[in-house]
Amino acid sequence: MTLKNVLNESEIDMRSTKITHQHSAPKIGRTLGTASWAFAFAGVAHLPLAAQSLEEVVISATRSEQRSFDAPAAINVIDRDTIQSAGPQVNLSESLNRVPGLTILNRQNYAQDLQLSIRGFGARTPFGIRGIRLLIDGIPATTPDGQGQGSSISLPSTERIEVLRGPLALMYGNSSGGVIQAFTRDAPEVPEFTAQAYTGSFDMRRTAWQYAGRIGDYGLVADYSTFDTNGFRDNSKTQRTQFNGKLSFNPNDQTQVNVVFNQFDMPLAQDPLGLSAAQVALNPRQAVTSSAGTTNAADLFVRKITRQNQIGSAITYMLDADRSVTARAYYGVRENLQYQATSAWVGLNRDYYGAGLQYNEKTSLAGRPVRLAAGYEFDYSTERRQGGATSSSGQQSSSALTRNEDNRSQNSDFFAQATTLATDTMSVITGVRSSTVSFTSQDYIPTPVDGSGSVTYRATSPVLGLTYHATDRLNLYANYGKGFETPTLAEVAYIDNGVSTPTAKFNPSLRAASSQHYEIGAKWLPSNTSRVDLTAYQIDSRDEIVVAYGGSGPTSYKNVPGTQRRGLELAANNWLTPHVSALLSSSWIDATFTQSYASGTNNVTAGNKMPGIPQHFVFSELLWTSQGMGGDRRSAKLGTRAGFEWVSAGRLYANDTNLYGGSSASAPGYNAFNAKVSQGWALGNNLLTAYARVDNLADKRYVGSVIVNQSSGQFYEPAPGRTWTLGLRFAMPM
Repeated sequence: MTLKNVLNESEIDMRSTKITHQHSAPKIGRTLGTASWAFAFAGVAHLPLAAQSLEEVVISATRSEQRSFDAPAAINVIDRDTIQSAGPQVNLSESLNRVPGLTILNRQNYAQDLQLSIRGFGARTPFGIRGIRLLIDGIPATTPDGQGQGSSISLPSTERIEVLRGPLALMYGNSSGGVIQAFTRDAPEVPEFTAQAYTGSFDMRRTAWQYAGRIGDYGLVADYSTFDTNGFRDNSKTQRTQFNGKLSFNPNDQTQVNVVFNQFDMPLAQDPLGLSAAQVALNPRQAVTSSAGTTNAADLFVRKITRQNQIGSAITYMLDADRSVTARAYYGVRENLQYQATSAWVGLNRDYYGAGLQYNEKTSLAGRPVRLAAGYEFDYSTERRQGGATSSSGQQSSSALTRNEDNRSQNSDFFAQATTLATDTMSVITGVRSSTVSFTSQDYIPTPVDGSGSVTYRATSPVLGLTYHATDRLNLYANYGKGFETPTLAEVAYIDNGVSTPTAKFNPSLRAASSQHYEIGAKWLPSNTSRVDLTAYQIDSRDEIVVAYGGSGPTSYKNVPGTQRRGLELAANNWLTPHVSALLSSSWIDATFTQSYASGTNNVTAGNKMPGIPQHFVFSELLWTSQGMGGDRRSAKLGTRAGFEWVSAGRLYANDTNLYGGSSASAPGYNAFNAKVSQGWALGNNLLTAYARVDNLADKRYVGSVIVNQSSGQFYEPAPGRTWTLGLRFAMPM
């Protein structure tokens, strides 16, 4: 089939996109595909399953399929089998560490969430996720200002996770240094009940219960999970529960409706805070201590309490064979209460909602097939911020509020994109997104400082991509894009005074960062059981947002003149034998400040390394399965699987000056080794699987993450030593 034919037959409604698998060697043919509902035209580098041949990931829309191999961008898919075998399905770090270009650091601190960055975007954040767009079943899990929470994704019911990197991610608008999309599984024709239970180091306990099936014309997936742990460090106990439900139905032959409801409840997440280098050397398991010797984190009961409920719906209507309209709408509430080591508490109660509409059409221009897409998205968030003092035992005191205000953010975006086949071997994609992001703050305690204010950011983000389909086994591509990143509401909540604790006041002077992205890449199929993806990129940024002051409480931010990121990413996988597969994911990045600037009483020199970004990250896996490649998916889950992993990370700088107290402010790189094994048994029509996993086999002591620009030098968050996990999963058709 020619590229022209496939382009004519392709459907680009990405809200109905799903990944399917062919259990055979990849087809060799030139095809063309897309991989995001915002129409970022992207290729998928799939990771092989343990007991099957190297599968071709096919991006499938309403009526046709396209091979990911021919699409011009760096995008990886983590499938259901990988998510299940990577751990107890608590953290994204379990499975996303095998995506090149993405660094996800498990901080062993559930009060602050994971530290996740893509090509360096998001590395500055002290909590949550910044600079990266999160979507769950097409519904944004990132607010208009760019804040997101990785814990919003319910892994036990997630069918796959797509990670898009590079210029084409900029089509998602504000804070799109990368895009992570999670998709809840579809309801199977035969109803199924599954139960999972895990236990592990530090009194970790995890359960998940799920029903999936069809009731008449309705498909239902309902998943409830629990998690609690005493934590690796002192004052790091965590408890949480989560529910995720998806209802799907077709009112008629032209319409598909998905309704998704998610509930997250974390009544306790203690925060051990960061340690100094001396404290790490003395006892990496301790909670932070003050210079007076008291244990602030434990004595003051530093912790966070979070609750979130969200409901959303996406509806796709086919006007005819060549035209479709997709609409989405969602609403959610989030309550966040944090008790800090500065004897203060902060409460953030958020209501948020949004809607989007897009139109797709396949047509032709000058005899060439063209796919057009255009749409509009509106998202809104209002947040009541309150604060006050805490007692010596870490409870809210009877003192009056020290902060009481309403903060609002909203975005209003238009986008359009066209994809065409310029020649028989060259495809072109071009698109533009116009974004307006507004912040408003109303301060109800105007004395001694009135914190009211407003600011509006506007940007136009163009993208251009070319793909040369050199042969059936080799594709070359090049992309350019221009993006922007506004500060978040949390980042404009304080004004930097240059030397000490920031002033609690809305900061409208903080500018949005702008960036230009350049990327070239190649995708190669050396054989029917191997694949290699290689990408090189450069990102030049202006007005980069960095931490100005960060203590154990308020954090302020500022803009710096310029930064540059240059990097290489390699993804390779291969079946060495019918029973042994190998995977390599490797990233190298040189992220530097390109201009000198003053940072408090210190100076940051051009050429300094940007903090929070490991200079390299490698994940490698050797996997053996008794079943061998091929066969159906059920038989692939039977028998024994055993795997060995190697994880290597480079030096991690902790602040902009790269120095603290005259010494290097950095954590050295490390190498860690993990082992896992699973056994599957058929019990009639039922399936029972046992899992065992040991991480950090050599019991190596190392720092897993850093708190960027922590002003008192307590940068470091130690990783645990040797840990173990045991689990059982029972699946029963009903």
